[in-house]
Amino acid sequence: MSQSVVLITTISLIIIFSPFFAKLLKLPTTPIEIILGSIFGYLGFLHSEHLFELVAELGFLYLMFIAGTEIDLKKVLKTPRDVMRRVILYTIILYAFSISFSLYFDLGKIFMVLLPLISVGLVASLSKEYGKTPWLTLSMTAGGIGEVVSIALLTLTSAALHSGFGAGLFHTILALILFLVFMFILFRAIQLLFWWFPQVSVALMPHKDNKEQDIRLSMGIFFLLVGAMLYLDLELAFGAFLAGIFIPTFFEHKHELPEKLASYGFGFLIPIFFIYIGSSFNLEALVMQGLISKAIFIALAMVMMRVVASLVFIKQLGWIDSVLMGLSHSMPLTLLIAMATLAFHANSIDQLHYYAFILAALFQVISVMIVIKLINNYKVKKGLSQS
Repeated sequence: MSQSVVLITTISLIIIFSPFFAKLLKLPTTPIEIILGSIFGYLGFLHSEHLFELVAELGFLYLMFIAGTEIDLKKVLKTPRDVMRRVILYTIILYAFSISFSLYFDLGKIFMVLLPLISVGLVASLSKEYGKTPWLTLSMTAGGIGEVVSIALLTLTSAALHSGFGAGLFHTILALILFLVFMFILFRAIQLLFWWFPQVSVALMPHKDNKEQDIRLSMGIFFLLVGAMLYLDLELAFGAFLAGIFIPTFFEHKHELPEKLASYGFGFLIPIFFIYIGSSFNLEALVMQGLISKAIFIALAMVMMRVVASLVFIKQLGWIDSVLMGLSHSMPLTLLIAMATLAFHANSIDQLHYYAFILAALFQVISVMIVIKLINNYKVKKGLSQS
């Protein structure tokens, strides 16, 4: 009983004080939560407990749900063809780099999936700081498409790691295709329904809502799709992500809803996931031979391949903004840690590489945030001097 009290108290204190440390160090809250989780886990204040793991898993799924709310499917489908072609080319270059790196350095097949991962979670936090700049707007569009690809690969990789490359994987791919076809038909049906009867969407989520119908419906969609993934034995994160896409796509009149859902998640469930990840990282591993060098190599490889690939957008953005866009995709913290954890539990990577990926994810967030700020300050000063 006393251990549970210590665990709950420690998690509560980390959740409360992480934003203050983040503000003091001028860093995002997420890496602070991971670092504090690691420190307090090492000191024995955080320990493995079923409820802790369960809430952390729910926090990860909710994070994927929030990532989905950043993508308005209608806007993505209206993306100009020229931009869409460049986004596809950008994604192809990323995977080409990833395959080349993995084969040249004999890193293993799982690295081909891990290195090009894209997540828009921290891109959204950049938009709060820098506003709706052209490079961030394009970053969200390209990142949204990239994240769909990443999560689809996460689903297939999860199946391959659990059931191998035999009949089990074939059944998973078939189930995924059938589910996506069903979801496409459902999306189109709802789109037509709301087009003919726009009052239905307002009835489901009224403007004046004193019964929190918007939150209730959002949570209902979230758990329904996670349940569907559970029944189909597919990656739960994929269902959570698709559930998030529903919100901005069909309920655009509720502009404040994604932010409302994010505020709840980042204030409660999501920090517990990051604290849990931190607690699973043993600080004594820092003295493991080759860990730091491997983490730096992974971080540099992931940053450089994105910066080079982003140069396909020079025509739209120019040199500086293209580099900024590439850097904004160099922090796939959540997906990278999730995939590394999945690969480690399936014995696809060893403990050294698991720790290296967690460290690399932290290095990327801290270094990339600093570099983006420096480049943006240089750009602002350059603009002021020219004017």
